[in-house]
Amino acid sequence: MEVLGFKSFAEKTQIEFPPGVTAVVGPNGCGKSNVVDAIRWALGEQSPKQLRGKAMEDVIFNGTEAKKPLGLAEVTLVFSNENGKPLAEYLDYSEIAVSRRLFRSGESEYLINKVPCRLKDITDLFLGTGVGHRAYSIVEQGKMEFVLNAKPEERRILIEEAAGITKYKDRKAAALRKMEATQQNLLRLSDVIGEIRRQMNFSTIL
Repeated sequence: MEVLGFKSFAEKTQIEFPPGVTAVVGPNGCGKSNVVDAIRWALGEQSPKQLRGKAMEDVIFNGTEAKKPLGLAEVTLVFSNENGKPLAEYLDYSEIAVSRRLFRSGESEYLINKVPCRLKDITDLFLGTGVGHRAYSIVEQGKMEFVLNAKPEERRILIEEAAGITKYKDRKAAALRKMEATQQNLLRLSDVIGEIRRQMNFSTIL
């Protein structure tokens, strides 16, 4: 993970996650939770509340007595693409880099392998993998209590993500939305055709 300007990361910082378990240790207030927030944010989190802020601009380094505020926040997550089952369009890449930038002006950018993309492209990339800003792969402070006390429908979402079926459910939901939109368009078209026929019949009578 490469971080610049995100919360307490005033300078460009690179964090390696080697195979096995990686622990981030430090006293209260040193920024441990900001590491998790950076990962969640890069994966597409849209709620400032989930990032412990009031507005999305709060994730940009706001300055200290010794350092000036920065104009943007940027986080890049680099994933190995060698041991899994990569998507067809990424077969030739040994790594996949997912990036997010936010400028103080409010403009934001998403990138995959340094190519601009949509948030949906990043979401689709990780569907069914267990990786995502709301997936079970991110269990921050206080999340275990949520999992243990979750309602059945909330727990079902976690189980379905672990089973790898969420991408199919999302595709089904998208297809149903398109079908519903097409049905509405057909109804409007039928109304238009009916009105034109009525006007044609009225003109013939005259």
